Amino acid sequence: MNIRSLKSQKSLNDKSRIFIWTLFDFANTSYSIIVVTFIYAVYFKQIVAEGKPIGDFYWSIGTSISMLITALISPILGAIADYSAGKKRFLLFFTLICVICTSLLYFVSKGEIILGIILFVLSNVGFEAGLVFYDAFLPEITKPKNYGRVSGYGFAMGYFGSLTTLLVVYPFIKSNMIKETFPLSAFIFLLFALPLFLFIKESKKFVNNNISFLKIGFQRVSFTIKNLKNHKNLVLFLLSFFLFIEGVNTVIYFSGNYASTTLKFSFEELIVFFIIVQTTAILGSVLFGLLADSYGSKKSLMISLIVWIVTILFAFVTSDKESFFIKVSSKFFNIDLNSVHHYSFYLVGLFAGSVMGATQSTSRSLMSKLIPLERKTEFFGFYSFFGKSSAIIGPLVFGIISYLTGTQKFAILSVCFFFLSGIILLSYVKDPDKISQTK
Repeated sequence: MNIRSLKSQKSLNDKSRIFIWTLFDFANTSYSIIVVTFIYAVYFKQIVAEGKPIGDFYWSIGTSISMLITALISPILGAIADYSAGKKRFLLFFTLICVICTSLLYFVSKGEIILGIILFVLSNVGFEAGLVFYDAFLPEITKPKNYGRVSGYGFAMGYFGSLTTLLVVYPFIKSNMIKETFPLSAFIFLLFALPLFLFIKESKKFVNNNISFLKIGFQRVSFTIKNLKNHKNLVLFLLSFFLFIEGVNTVIYFSGNYASTTLKFSFEELIVFFIIVQTTAILGSVLFGLLADSYGSKKSLMISLIVWIVTILFAFVTSDKESFFIKVSSKFFNIDLNSVHHYSFYLVGLFAGSVMGATQSTSRSLMSKLIPLERKTEFFGFYSFFGKSSAIIGPLVFGIISYLTGTQKFAILSVCFFFLSGIILLSYVKDPDKISQTK
């Protein structure tokens, strides 16, 4: 009886740690949905950049700069965190940067493009760099056989956080209090991030404080780079990840702008659209997490990428209300062209949402199975490097094509290229689930 109660207590502690870890996903997606994907992204294009086509280019510059900075510092910071057992300290530092700069977005007004970009870059560096240390907690809070579902729970909780945030800010949007949503987003982030810092503990280790942490960081990263030949399967996965996450990042950064600019969605219609995306993302994250643990992370990831390609192609053929598909659908359902045009993009959101969190969560669980645990934060730093550096190119390509052609329609196809290339490389990655079964 005592043994049973002890086991229950241990199980309860494990579940509590997982729940508290996922709460941080709930917290930080309040920033992602309000600033990166939706409200500030649209506000920057329509108000700050005064609705001009070059606004897409400015936005892509901001995202690319923030991702470049994150990509460059992530491996070094990850190596330092592994040496010093300091994930929480780094995570807190970058969280506070994000929260403070997000609050300051309230003061960005019409024509203040430089201020708007600087604050966005700083807030996004805080958000993205923090994920390096947050992701590295995954191998500590659960066993390898549960990586898929736990990672999926995290992303599901994140999208639930996005959905909750949208419902909270909706009255502000209805009252045309757009700028007020920025500090509100920062407050939600800080509030729900606190439990991780208060209750999740890191393992203690001896640290020689007489050695420069920066020097240690560079030495460990340099050693890892020189010995990458011993991690060929991991490198192949990271190259694949670089390509397909490019597509995911581009969709995240431009979906709000695309819907408002090309489809002329109002803020209220955008709310409905993103509620659809977040709802299906919750379901997709949990479903693909279970699939990853049952059938393998690689298989689940491949399926999600195929769904992405179909979704992007569908978005392309429905981007023009004079397209053949829209006209045929209008006659078949006896609905006017504008309505079919709008409804078709809601369908795009449904499919995109179903694999948005799934692709990211299965990638994280697959990465967790490929890395050596004793250097998990450092390798997640490289994971971040490939993910963030990819986000420099995708949004920039989208912004340039949109600016040169004067339309976002053809920019959509560039996204499809990244997913297709990622699938091809991923097919050559040795499945770690199969390898472990043969041992």
